[in-house]
Amino acid sequence: MATARELALQHSHLKLGVVEKENQLAFHQSGHNSGVIHGGIYYKPGSLKAKLCVEGLHLSYKYFKEEGIPYKKCGKLIVAVDDKEVGRLLDLFERAKQNGVPDVELIEGHDIKKYEPYCHGVKAIWSPHTGIVDWALVTEHYGKNFRDLGGSIYLDFEVKDFSLVEDDRNENPAGTNYPVRIISDGKSVRCKYVLTCGGLQSDKLAKLSGCNEDPRIVPFRGEYLLLKQDKAHLVRGNIYPVSVLYIWSDIDLRECGILWIQTSMCFQKVAINICMLLDSENHHGEIASPAYS
Repeated sequence: MATARELALQHSHLKLGVVEKENQLAFHQSGHNSGVIHGGIYYKPGSLKAKLCVEGLHLSYKYFKEEGIPYKKCGKLIVAVDDKEVGRLLDLFERAKQNGVPDVELIEGHDIKKYEPYCHGVKAIWSPHTGIVDWALVTEHYGKNFRDLGGSIYLDFEVKDFSLVEDDRNENPAGTNYPVRIISDGKSVRCKYVLTCGGLQSDKLAKLSGCNEDPRIVPFRGEYLLLKQDKAHLVRGNIYPVSVLYIWSDIDLRECGILWIQTSMCFQKVAINICMLLDSENHHGEIASPAYS
């Protein structure tokens, strides 16, 4: 929806539509994530991901304020719990500085309690502009903006195939003006161009459209526990271990560490596990192998 909204803002003369597989927006990945607004610490310096993450941090907060979307700039600590982890923490801090992460600090163990009174460590990175938001709610706002700009959203429209239409120009000019047919169960829409933003299904849509399906999506699911409200005071913001770097550097997915995350609904949750799945839409079912849990 973010892409559709941006297209509508920049090209008001176009007639735009979004087809959505489910009967609501943000049913899958956009509504099933940590809710963190990341600062750009982990990505490789000079990469597009690093650049866009830092830019997106500022643009996101600006948008939330304009739309009245609740959010909390609660900050994030990345904590080295012993001297063995300090080297990796320093590497992360250097990466954060190169990426232009705003106001990031390297703090000593005794300063950790200023931000998280119940957290212990020898050193930490403090990212004050990391925050939390309900991304499903953000997606709903994107959808409303898109509709207000004249866009159409077609729900319950699972893309099954694409085809090119070659109607006679004299008998039916639609084939010339709108040569692409997007096919679902018992219905279709015609258009001139298609931009696929399929998330977890992006490789499947690429294959349907005749494009290269690589890189392929390998689904993983994060698993969380909620803290009881009488324990909520133990965590003020987001607390990450140094070992979470492994998620981004592809070293060992079994050592992602435990994350303490505050949610936009004022609950605290603990990310305890990451597991490989057989189905990209498996939010609650069995995992592929216990070896990855």
